[in-house]
Amino acid sequence: MSASDHVPERSWSARALAVIPGGASTGSKRADVLYGAEAAAVLPTHMTRAWGCRIETVDGRELVDCTMALGAVAFGYADKQVNAAVIDAISLGNVAALSPRLEVEVAEQIVDVVPCAEQVRFLKSGAEATAAAVKLARAATGRSTVIASGYFGWHDWSNPGVGVPAGAHADVVHVPFDDVVSLRNAVQRAGSDLAAIIVEPLVHQVASRAWLQLARDACDAVGAVLVFDEIKTAFRICTGGVQELLGITPDLTTLGKAMANGFPIAAVVGKRDIMDVARTAWISSTLASETAALAAAQAVIHRHSQVDVCASLARTGNLMQQVVAEALAHTAFRPDGPPVMWRITGGDGAQLDRLVAAAALEGVLLKRGAYQFPSLAHDAPSLETIHHAVARAAEEL
Repeated sequence: MSASDHVPERSWSARALAVIPGGASTGSKRADVLYGAEAAAVLPTHMTRAWGCRIETVDGRELVDCTMALGAVAFGYADKQVNAAVIDAISLGNVAALSPRLEVEVAEQIVDVVPCAEQVRFLKSGAEATAAAVKLARAATGRSTVIASGYFGWHDWSNPGVGVPAGAHADVVHVPFDDVVSLRNAVQRAGSDLAAIIVEPLVHQVASRAWLQLARDACDAVGAVLVFDEIKTAFRICTGGVQELLGITPDLTTLGKAMANGFPIAAVVGKRDIMDVARTAWISSTLASETAALAAAQAVIHRHSQVDVCASLARTGNLMQQVVAEALAHTAFRPDGPPVMWRITGGDGAQLDRLVAAAALEGVLLKRGAYQFPSLAHDAPSLETIHHAVARAAEEL
């Protein structure tokens, strides 16, 4: 054990802020984003290990995690079967000058389980995958206008702000989630220049069939490309995502997060004629086909073929919502949304910050806003801990 292992939690936070902008490379893991600015200075920011649904902080505290790495982990941290598959893969060399056969095997397995998938292109992050999907749609149609509804990562095409030229997103029209009228009007304004409609089919609830069918029909009418961003939903709400649940099939889909139980991989998948454009529309990433993440994805897909993972996640999510609802019964807060990715609503932002901060001090890590994610590792003792911690936090409000 090195001397640095004994450094108190606050020193790790200060060290991180000195060398990493905001203290974390992932925006949602910044202390002020996790807990709110008021409480960030006194709450844990760094961990030494994670297992099941639990995290050990650098100062030795143990937390039951309800965020599960922002939904990237569905089985549980350090899952033995996933880890074994990864270790086997990297022992043979995780990258080389040739593509691994595992890339082909996992692509074939994805084609088998995702309704729209005829071909697959692997990448490393959800933001990469959605950017690739939009590029493919524009290249395939020769058009520019994209209608978007949802969050698609930090890339310039979808996320305007400081450092982004206005022209980077000038042809992107954002519409509210599940708003039929707004979508219809945007389609009419786009006319024959519509390249794609890209939507998250689940935000706080699964989108209505009417909204998604309108998107499907609008794309069909003008030869545009319908894209479902299923980064959070595939391998969680259904193995094949919302498109499997509702039977509305897009042209392209982006995948990630729970597909590899926390290992870094994403994909854009879809119809062969559109995907084939990737041969000329340059989309490439040096480590896209490294085998550690591919092996993890293969282990995840295999588990889904053996047991109904998504049904188990839904049952656990229901139990989580029940114990949290009971704990919050005398407050303005309540759990809301699908059990596989739910949130805490009600009250005001400052109250929610205090609730989340107090729960963390009681041993449970909650996400401010969306989402809380159940895992297969959330068992009866962890649910009891969640109930106790949230109830104590509610008392402090």
